Amino acid sequence: MSQFKIFIELTRLNKPIGFMLLFWPCSWGLAYAYSFNKNTNLLFYYMFLFFLGSVLMRSAGCIFNDIVDKDFDKKVQRTKLRPLASGKISVIRSMVYVVLLCVTAFIVLIQFNFTTIMLGLGSMFLAFAYPFMKRITYWPQLFLGLTFNWGIIMAWTSVNNDISLNIILLYLAAIFWTLGYDTIYGAQDMSEDEIIGVKSTSIKFKKNIKLFITLCYCLSGIIIFYILKDFLNSYLLIFLILFFSSLIFQIVTFKISSKFSCLKAFKTNNLSGLMLFITFLMINN
Repeated sequence: MSQFKIFIELTRLNKPIGFMLLFWPCSWGLAYAYSFNKNTNLLFYYMFLFFLGSVLMRSAGCIFNDIVDKDFDKKVQRTKLRPLASGKISVIRSMVYVVLLCVTAFIVLIQFNFTTIMLGLGSMFLAFAYPFMKRITYWPQLFLGLTFNWGIIMAWTSVNNDISLNIILLYLAAIFWTLGYDTIYGAQDMSEDEIIGVKSTSIKFKKNIKLFITLCYCLSGIIIFYILKDFLNSYLLIFLILFFSSLIFQIVTFKISSKFSCLKAFKTNNLSGLMLFITFLMINN
């Protein structure tokens, strides 16, 4: 049981916001593809596969991130008790878990068509390069956006087996969304990150952090509205307004002086993801 508890801590399965933020973009891509291909059975089956894949890959990513960052994590109050940083588990055993999770995720991946499989394999580079970005650039959140939202394109190709301009635009909108919410998340550790030399958009824009996040969310919202402008109906508009309201709530409520408010605003994005998923389901309904 003690090893099981360590595994749960290591993979953050006790903090579902992580894998949900990986899953929601996949659900947007699927719902958008479904609006042109009314196959309900296919939608729910692929939703299950993408959810499973999100949990597996997020778990593997968390472990790999902790392996790379274990020396940094020891110096940060919020992360010093993580299993690798505190010495509860070895690097070798952790790598075994990473391999097992990736193999299981690959089994899920091969249920899709060839295009989606190739895209999924390509995303591995992004996933395992991300932990190193905070060492070399103030824009690791941008790299996270590229990584976390790749599922939008995979979801679309799994149904349509091609890539459209609008799905690329939705991917771009999701990147700006991630830039915003992960800057809020990074604000929790700014003072300690500056001391140990970790870079982030939170630190880069700390004097104008709300302005930067507002800009990111506005760009995301404008692109999403452009994609949906030809499909607007009363139901779609309600959930689109709720999505925009959740972003405004975050900007208004979070304060860089309060870690609690940063975390609360960040977690609101689980609701944001759900609202946009329902919005895309409302197309042509």
